[in-house]
Amino acid sequence: MAALPNLITVDEFRQLPERGEYTYELHSGEVVAMTRPSAGHWNLQHRLMDLLRTKVADFGIVGVEFPYRAAPEFELRAADVAVVSRARVRATDDDDNLRGAPELVVEVISPSNTKSRLREMVSLCLNSGALECWLVDKHKASVTVVRKNGVTAVYQPGSEIPLDAFGADSLAVAEIFAD
Repeated sequence: MAALPNLITVDEFRQLPERGEYTYELHSGEVVAMTRPSAGHWNLQHRLMDLLRTKVADFGIVGVEFPYRAAPEFELRAADVAVVSRARVRATDDDDNLRGAPELVVEVISPSNTKSRLREMVSLCLNSGALECWLVDKHKASVTVVRKNGVTAVYQPGSEIPLDAFGADSLAVAEIFAD
């Protein structure tokens, strides 16, 4: 029989030393090394943040590499881009992180993402507070939106992503992938 991994809690994870080559997240009690983003990935994250910030200002805040605890003891992840309601930001302890997933979690797909990890992340987020998860594919110039009600839609340049769940109108996909 295979040995079970030693699971660690968020508190134990926070005691680990920082290392420069990778950033780390806690997934289901296991430490996961995350590669640093490429320039293109980083630029797309910041473009999305800037576009969403103007659209959802009345709803909440937008952040890049936004830390959240999707499950209380064994999860500490960072969303590439997140939208969080003002009420939840105010309710978050300054010495902790957001409890539950942001209302909108955006993952900019990178070569290290596998389909199974993306499915796991979307499921985890939608089951812990997210209203929507966006999977942004810069190579296909598409955004797959998975909503809490189970509806999935793929948007490409020429279409607009509705933002009604966040008190706004919509975001043109062409703006996301503009040079």
